[in-house]
Amino acid sequence: MPSRLVVLASGSGTLFEALAEAARGDYPARVTALVTDRGCEAEKRAERLGIEVVRVTPREYDSRADWNRALTKTATDYDPDFVVTAGFMRILGPDFLSAFPGRIVNSHPALLPAFPGAHAVRDALAYGVRVTGTTIHIVDEGVDTGPVLAQEPVAIELDDSEASLHERIKAVERRLLVEVVAGLVTKGVIIDGRKALIP
Repeated sequence: MPSRLVVLASGSGTLFEALAEAARGDYPARVTALVTDRGCEAEKRAERLGIEVVRVTPREYDSRADWNRALTKTATDYDPDFVVTAGFMRILGPDFLSAFPGRIVNSHPALLPAFPGAHAVRDALAYGVRVTGTTIHIVDEGVDTGPVLAQEPVAIELDDSEASLHERIKAVERRLLVEVVAGLVTKGVIIDGRKALIP
């Protein structure tokens, strides 16, 4: 029986689409729902793939805490084995984290702990580093601070723009996320402090 995945997204949805398209046939998981916080291209991709979409918009709630509780309830209703945040541009609150301890996976376009936050690609270019990359990690209460599951470097070219570099990083992210999620759902994860290991 394939594992159940809920994906959270806010943007273009290319990571979500890569995972959803892989999660068919012999792949050990299925995407059961896409949850968004706004109207976005990811929703259109989900509709094309026949995947249910639920939008939980922050402005419809009286407080951030209320929104987080609603987001938690929405995800919990699908009974996921893992939650994957794929370009989801909001911080998950304690209710959500406690509902899925050690079972929330994020993809970040930098080699953490370098360049956390929403502008990782721009920050790497501005700093002048020669290599950046992508990190797949477990989500904790910090901003891109959770235990690292996998990383892969991407060289920065002298003529790179933010867009060109981000596109090369995303190509790596899409493949690595699919590989890591397959490992997680078949083998689980051992978390020991800062270390996360897929046995």
